[in-house]
Amino acid sequence: MNKSATGLLLGSALVMSLSGCASTNHSPNGAEAPHWYQNKVVCGVAGALIGGGLGYGVSSGGSHEGTGAAVGAVGGATAAALLCKSPETGVADSDGDGVPDDRDQCPGTPAGVAVDAQGCPLDSDGDGVPDYLDQCPGTPAGVAVDAKGCPLDSDGDGVPDFQDQCPDTPAGVKVNALGCPANLVLHDIHFKFDSYELTADSQQTLSVVAQRLVANPNVRIRVEGHTDATGSAAYNMKLSKERANSVMRFLVSQGVGQERVTAEGYGMTRPVASNKTKAGRAENRRVEIAPVDNK
Repeated sequence: MNKSATGLLLGSALVMSLSGCASTNHSPNGAEAPHWYQNKVVCGVAGALIGGGLGYGVSSGGSHEGTGAAVGAVGGATAAALLCKSPETGVADSDGDGVPDDRDQCPGTPAGVAVDAQGCPLDSDGDGVPDYLDQCPGTPAGVAVDAKGCPLDSDGDGVPDFQDQCPDTPAGVKVNALGCPANLVLHDIHFKFDSYELTADSQQTLSVVAQRLVANPNVRIRVEGHTDATGSAAYNMKLSKERANSVMRFLVSQGVGQERVTAEGYGMTRPVASNKTKAGRAENRRVEIAPVDNK
């Protein structure tokens, strides 16, 4: 007998022998135990083994390997249908998911996957990606997701699009929780003593900032001026505002649209270090470039 016939007979024998087992399934105490065919893992594995035997027999008999695989797939599905057919209803459950084939809208569900009444894998957050494949469960309704069920992040900044208030952030730019670039702190912006006139080295630094802003026309910013605690609060508030205005005017002179830049002074109200030391006061005298909501 050749290998092809052997494989076919093997598959047929498995079908008949396993099918026969379904009618004699009792527990030791005499009560009828749950049928083995109700176990989707058993049904699936049995079908796969039979399909593999059929496929091997055909391909070993001289047929193309692809033909053997195709025959094996069809044979496996047929075997699963025969093995998993309920003797009470006569309706098969080929994928063993608990939903008969005549009602199963999602045939071929993998073994062990929870399904709904239609035999389709559960999708608890309704994003179109079944739970067993969803790497981001609990996605809010209506949020676009990728093939893994995770919210889209078009600019790759780590903040999903539905939460990102600054879309299209350039690659590599550090962002805050809103997806906007974190404040750029400029400690090397200097002004002439007791003045808001920029020094030459400060203009060189701001020229680089202006170039980046020109290259990213969708970004809007607020220039924020800060001082240390030397002098009165009113004086420092006015000085910080004038210095912020000076930086804003310079950026506009370098090609940044006026509508994209605003200026604000905070005086000594937002220290980042102690005003009791020289180093701390130097830290507090600063200019920050803060992105604003583009909407």
